[in-house]
Amino acid sequence: MTTPTVVLVHGAFAESASWNGVIARLADYGVKCMAPPNELRSVSGDAANLSAVLASIDGPVVLVGHSYGGAVITNAVRAGSNVRGLVYAAGFAPDTGENIGELSARLPGSTLGENVYAVPLADGSNDLYIKQDHFHQQFCADVDDATALLMSVTQRPLRDVALNAASGEPAWRGLPSWFLIPELDRNIPAAVHHLMADRAGSLDTIEVAGSAHAIPVSHPDETADMIYAAVKHLTD
Repeated sequence: MTTPTVVLVHGAFAESASWNGVIARLADYGVKCMAPPNELRSVSGDAANLSAVLASIDGPVVLVGHSYGGAVITNAVRAGSNVRGLVYAAGFAPDTGENIGELSARLPGSTLGENVYAVPLADGSNDLYIKQDHFHQQFCADVDDATALLMSVTQRPLRDVALNAASGEPAWRGLPSWFLIPELDRNIPAAVHHLMADRAGSLDTIEVAGSAHAIPVSHPDETADMIYAAVKHLTD
């Protein structure tokens, strides 16, 4: 089998550069990557945009989603797709009809709701940002101060429509999946991650001790190793 291309999908309050450390390590493994922008506007729209990117890639694909990006990869796989596996790196893996707002609050542990503010948009919806003075502890508590400052200033907002949209038929129901879980995630509690991994039939679930939500930034080695394990599994 041709070695899959890895497509990395960032989540809310982040950008494609959040994958930089992972990309560098995958390059050392000889794995080809793409990290397209995720607009963070709506689950259906963002998934459709990702589907268009996937259709432009020759050969098999391993899809990787962080945070809200997990909901996008869950909804982006269409009939006849070239996607062969899914990796959730602190990513949502919703089931049909679920939305990420409800899912993150299903079990105790998330403090995101109290640390965001809304910017009203012309269409009546809102962009949601994490308060800059709370960003470090909320999103990336295990990175240094300088990195957290840059991440807080360059964060991309999530439109509230995406927070509350019902997910469609999940791709993980028909594809192998892997889950990397931050022990100290304050956006999506670790217990919710385990719930999602268990029902998806995860082939491998690893919880990283001491890790916060932005696990691709703080633990690029562990993230890249799990992605590479998925690539190897699908290639060998």
